[in-house]
Amino acid sequence: MVRKFDARQPDFETGFAAFLAEDRGTGHDVASIVRKILDDVEASGGQAVADYTAKFDELQVNPTTLQSDNVDLHALAADCPADLRKAIDFAHDRIAAYHTAQRPADHRFTDTTGVELGWRWTALESVGVYVPGGRASYPSSVLMNTVPAKIAGVSRIVMVAPAPGGELAPAVAYAALKAGVDEFYPIGGAQAVAALAFGAGRLKPVDKIVGPGNAFVAEAKRQVFGRVGIDTIAGPSEILIIADHTANPDWVAADLLSQAEHDPSSQSILITVDKSVGKAVEISVENQLMELPTGERARLSWEAHGAIIDAPDLETAAAIANQIAPEHLELAIADPDALLPLIQHAGAVFLGHLTPEALGDYVTGSNHVLPTSRAARFGSGLGLYDFLKRMSIQRVSPEGFAALAPAALRLAEAERLPAHARSVSIRTNRSGADG
Repeated sequence: MVRKFDARQPDFETGFAAFLAEDRGTGHDVASIVRKILDDVEASGGQAVADYTAKFDELQVNPTTLQSDNVDLHALAADCPADLRKAIDFAHDRIAAYHTAQRPADHRFTDTTGVELGWRWTALESVGVYVPGGRASYPSSVLMNTVPAKIAGVSRIVMVAPAPGGELAPAVAYAALKAGVDEFYPIGGAQAVAALAFGAGRLKPVDKIVGPGNAFVAEAKRQVFGRVGIDTIAGPSEILIIADHTANPDWVAADLLSQAEHDPSSQSILITVDKSVGKAVEISVENQLMELPTGERARLSWEAHGAIIDAPDLETAAAIANQIAPEHLELAIADPDALLPLIQHAGAVFLGHLTPEALGDYVTGSNHVLPTSRAARFGSGLGLYDFLKRMSIQRVSPEGFAALAPAALRLAEAERLPAHARSVSIRTNRSGADG
């Protein structure tokens, strides 16, 4: 049975804080297992990747090329049904349009001292995209991670995806070719992350790794961070819905289950300012679970990690939402625009009754790679910026140098850095701290 909270009660804060702090992890000793895999790949390269791929995916890959005769991306893509190819093309174009609009501008200006300042944006040279593979078919994941990188101008995009027994979804293959993947390797798990970070066989290291995966992939990304960049440490999927009396209980229930069906560790929370809506949603969730093909998995998530919260008003609901900082937030209320300014922490916000989170997963164009586990308090969803770097630019004129030098010299002296001081004083008639 789903847990319920009443924000009007004096013990709400304590009880709900404990609920949010509950562990939704795997319970395995993931870190030590991943550490060994990373060490093996760093030491033995392609041979270690090939060995782990044979062990975990029952697929033989060449230790040098990391390719398999049983996996041909172009042949697989040809098997993608025409209607699905059309849907992928549609999603691709919308994602491309959204991320093109995010492109920042270079900027230069001269301040009142005569110092020229500015910044310039440049693309990363290489990116590795991890895509869940096998029987799972996530072409949307390919698009969301690859299209922004391509638009940013990344010159080398490497995709890895496990292909157990040589099986890879045709839709994933088609999406990879559509999005412009430059290299593909049918490898997955922590060994694939290691190959992207350290290099293995002919696979040269990349500068950044993006894309979702299981707990072992997430932990591998955590451990290689610093050697390469990463997008985020992805946790279980989350959805929070704020609903008022105008919400359709069946729609809300379906949206809650859209995340619950991902994994038993996913989390779906409803905050309602109308108790009758909350009761109706609870009944509808139960009815839909009984007929949902993924109902067993969704039920585990709903009963272990789901919640229904009664709030006295929308302002309180917004405050609770900010405490949760959810990956996805739906505002299923009469006037979502009025409440939006009160929302400070969320990966993505979906306004109104006709904006289910599932549309954002696929075709609104906004990116579905979002911060989880309350990381929306300090992070954002994947976007064009994740594939760009900002370089600062400065040029100092004689007049500007005269204006800046005294303060720079004094600060260098205060920090007891004589070489810093000398690099300024040597350009003037004044001695530095070292005489």
